[in-house]
Amino acid sequence: MRMIASSAKIHPSSAIEGGAVIGENVKIGPFCHIGPNVVLADEVEILSHVTVIGRTTVGKGTKIFPGAVIGGDSQSMHHSALNTTLVIGENCTIREGVTMNTGTVEHGGATIVGDNNLFLAYSHVAHDCRLGNNIILSNNVMLAGHVTVADRAILGGGSAVHQFTRIGRQAFIGGLSAVSYDVIPYGMLNGNPGLLSGLNVVGMTRAGFDRSTIHRVRRCYKQIFEGDGSIRANAAAICDEYLDCAPALEILDFIAAESDRALSSPNRGAKG
Repeated sequence: MRMIASSAKIHPSSAIEGGAVIGENVKIGPFCHIGPNVVLADEVEILSHVTVIGRTTVGKGTKIFPGAVIGGDSQSMHHSALNTTLVIGENCTIREGVTMNTGTVEHGGATIVGDNNLFLAYSHVAHDCRLGNNIILSNNVMLAGHVTVADRAILGGGSAVHQFTRIGRQAFIGGLSAVSYDVIPYGMLNGNPGLLSGLNVVGMTRAGFDRSTIHRVRRCYKQIFEGDGSIRANAAAICDEYLDCAPALEILDFIAAESDRALSSPNRGAKG
């Protein structure tokens, strides 16, 4: 049985399968397909020729543009589709041709997307990804499985992210970059292979960091990546120095955390 709020507006050419839940003031345009395990929260807007399938929940106020396929099975070679999910937060904008997959049983079963994110045309979010809030994926960005992207990160057009990679808060990834290793919070990465090219100072300024804080984070960055030891050893040696500087400490904690990938650096081949 379908559960469709009386205020929902659905074009007669669209197919809403039994079991779907459609919230208040939802708008569904022509030639859309909504699967039986889909939940569309209040005020979701789906334009035309959109497919939402799988065990997918779309948060309040999210808008999906033509040609998007949301909630398709994982493309993993070892995929098991049983009861896996995709959860999309509130007020996201999902542009033309975007694809997002559900998770895999083998790795927790859920792909999770936060609030207020912008996905430009033909970007892809693969199985078991975890995305925070206020993120921008530009056109043709490709996230492989199990990628983690923290709040306010921006990924330039055509960039590709290797599976299991972490991208830290407010990092900036240049267009056409190949992201093979973890990117620190506030880091800027460019190129193929992708190399760190400093800090996202513009983004930090826009986020309200004052000049003295940015200077301290720059100093921390230099100590980590230009010191005599390895990246991790350099970072561990200066932790006490930055206990009163939240963004620097966030970088140090990110480096100290366990990860399946190595760390991006200004010269990936020089240090581990």
